[in-house]
Amino acid sequence: MSSPAITLTRHIMAKKTTAIPVADLALIMERIELAGKRIARELTVASLGGELGYTGDTNVQGEKVKKLDQWGNQVFLDAFEHGYPVCSLISEEMEEPHHYSSNCRENSYCVLYDPIDGSSNTDVNGSLGTIFAVRKRAAKHGKGIEDLLGPGSQQVVAGYIAYGPSTQLVYTAGAGVDIFTLDRSLGEFLLWKENVKTPAHGSTYAVNQGNAGKWHDGARKFLAHITSRKDKRTSYSLRYCGAFAADFHRLLLEGGIYLYPGEVSEGGKSKGKLRLMYETAPLSMLAEQAGGRGSTGKGRILEVVPSAIHDRLPVYIGSAEEVAMAEEFKVEG
Repeated sequence: MSSPAITLTRHIMAKKTTAIPVADLALIMERIELAGKRIARELTVASLGGELGYTGDTNVQGEKVKKLDQWGNQVFLDAFEHGYPVCSLISEEMEEPHHYSSNCRENSYCVLYDPIDGSSNTDVNGSLGTIFAVRKRAAKHGKGIEDLLGPGSQQVVAGYIAYGPSTQLVYTAGAGVDIFTLDRSLGEFLLWKENVKTPAHGSTYAVNQGNAGKWHDGARKFLAHITSRKDKRTSYSLRYCGAFAADFHRLLLEGGIYLYPGEVSEGGKSKGKLRLMYETAPLSMLAEQAGGRGSTGKGRILEVVPSAIHDRLPVYIGSAEEVAMAEEFKVEG
């Protein structure tokens, strides 16, 4: 007989060592999994309800807003409106943080998220994700966010939901990485794998290779090296789908490296594309908890202190060996 199914909430309540009290963790993850269930359900029928395509608006990132981006952001706003202990929300889709003053008490938190990661894939039925992180708010904080602008090492929870043939929720609260699969018949996320470890060496890489002409020489040389196929150790295969969470999911399980190098401007400065606080820092926490690494190309992502909530930076993430190799090539100069 198969072992009894373990729900996300039951698994959390059995944990003994987490970065925040287990009761707080359970309350926060209950709202995140609710948002994930709503998004997973909507994605299956979005094309039938006219929810694909663009809204006609442009977000704070200067990017055209997809209808599902806007809708997914509202799903999180709804989930945490009465979702104590979370009193603040920071999203890719909002220029400023959103606060629920009624949820602010002695111990409260901020959830940071990208509601529909890889939204360029929405119109072609491609892979998508939701990335999230949780940071603790300082005692007696106001509506300002100064207390949240710390390094990624201050995150207490990080994770993502991958929407594919199955919907999987992956998270860490500082006590290893666990993966849950949504059983649609039960409406519950059930434990699939716990304490996941990323292989130290992989055989795949994920990158938007069409941008190579805009990178530092080091990044181009690194790409040339991992595609040279000189021997089995350097025989890497390209696996790239355009959704950060989905590409990372493969690396988490099978090893390898995801890279989004900075693009070099005429002045010689490098500018990254992915956002630090709700994309690269959360996945870097997961990578480290699984034995991998997340780097800017020059150092640990979790040590980077943001100056604003929408800061961007280059990212090299995945197996420890491949990330170290990228740094050796001085990929960011």
